[in-house]
Amino acid sequence: MPRALADVLATNIHQHITQSAMPPGTRLPERLLAERFNVSRSPVREALKRLAGQAVVAPHPDGGYAVAEGVEPVSEAEVSEVENADAGEQTYLAIAEDRLAGRLEDRITENELMRRYGITRAQLNAVLRRMVQEGWIERRPGHGWQFQSVLTSSETYRQGYRYRLLIEAAGILEPTFQLQREALLRCRAEQELLASGGARTASPAALFDANSRLHETIAACSGNVFILDGLRRLDRLRRLMEYRKAVDRDQAERRCREHLTLIDLLLSDQREAAADFMKLHLHNAVREKTSD
Repeated sequence: MPRALADVLATNIHQHITQSAMPPGTRLPERLLAERFNVSRSPVREALKRLAGQAVVAPHPDGGYAVAEGVEPVSEAEVSEVENADAGEQTYLAIAEDRLAGRLEDRITENELMRRYGITRAQLNAVLRRMVQEGWIERRPGHGWQFQSVLTSSETYRQGYRYRLLIEAAGILEPTFQLQREALLRCRAEQELLASGGARTASPAALFDANSRLHETIAACSGNVFILDGLRRLDRLRRLMEYRKAVDRDQAERRCREHLTLIDLLLSDQREAAADFMKLHLHNAVREKTSD
């Protein structure tokens, strides 16, 4: 799975500290780090918290963080993990694009994939594990791999949203609805990072994962197993179609802010208002994504 933005950013900030030979006590203003790494201040703040837990930075008496004493250089393993994650993401998205464009047959071998994308078996195995987890490829008995069905046309994509309009708002009004507060709060923290700038740098896969995780969490609150199962199946089918669409960063950020509104309505037990807002949110999303 893609590494969280804050994890990657923490490694990059750690590397920046050691490569710049910053002495202990050097302040690390969030604004300057945000500008350097072209992100908002929220993910920088989260990355600094993680580095504080690793004793790379320490709280400054006047607020914020500063370089800690005795900071060790970033390990080669950590740098390699970030680089491999970036390479794996590029390969993953290339396979998704080729599959949607019809350039890959339904059945394929690992050797064919390694030759086509110029990657090692270890790199391919990591990508294949992710694809299996997401449900769009499976191992064939004996030899090779089999791609699963996905949405490939604009019409089936619209139909998927019409289906979501039927089930997601209704799920909020189910008599078996039971709020999963902790799960929603975790989703809220994730959406807040995206809404405050993270959506402008997150990969299409990371955006899809965060947003589908929220919608599936709300579906799980419904207490109706058919609503949750139906949404999960649809998410597997539409995943690649979402990757292929050009990401409008303004729209992505706005949808994350809408998610925050939706979560807050649920947390304050305004279920009817939340159901109405869900319909509006999905109508806005399908209009924006199918306008081209």
